[in-house]
Amino acid sequence: MFTGIVTDVGEITSLKPVAQGQLHRLRIACRYDRKTIADGASIACNGVCLTVVASGVEGGKTWFDVDAAAETLSMTTAKHWATGTRLNLERALKIGDELGGHIVAGHADGIATIEKRDDLPDMARFELRTAQELARFIATKGSVTLDGVSLTVNAVDDVAFSVLIIPHTLGVTTLGGWRAGSEVNIEVDLMARYAARLSEMK
Repeated sequence: MFTGIVTDVGEITSLKPVAQGQLHRLRIACRYDRKTIADGASIACNGVCLTVVASGVEGGKTWFDVDAAAETLSMTTAKHWATGTRLNLERALKIGDELGGHIVAGHADGIATIEKRDDLPDMARFELRTAQELARFIATKGSVTLDGVSLTVNAVDDVAFSVLIIPHTLGVTTLGGWRAGSEVNIEVDLMARYAARLSEMK
């Protein structure tokens, strides 16, 4: 489990298709201490929970390898990742960690597309659109995870919604590089999904 609070921005240094293209082995450079990364650990990469299969240090910088499987490649922006792609990273929660965002599974539900970016004096406003089956779980003032970042929904209009991003978040994540037409990973709020399921069972 995660909270949607990014703790580092990593960069893909190599990407190798394996298993007839149904699996991609990624090497990601980061600033985490190598000693704290164990094989089998979970790290959210742009909101996608991936399992560490190897790690090390090269050129004074930590790296870790993960595998992106066929479903991940088909459902998320991982299909567009390449060498040089920057990724929001978050380590899995430990008992006692501060819950600064909201409960995030790291299981991206799909993709949202940025329709518009407005740069305001003290923040940026993004308008996005997603699939109807996901939009039903998005509510004004509710939570949503975009590229691994826990955000509060500003407004909703059918399958469109907007978020406001403060300068700090723009500076310490990849969100500062978002532009109209960009695709981002979306994970809807687990509580909204459970509430909808319970409502359907009545």
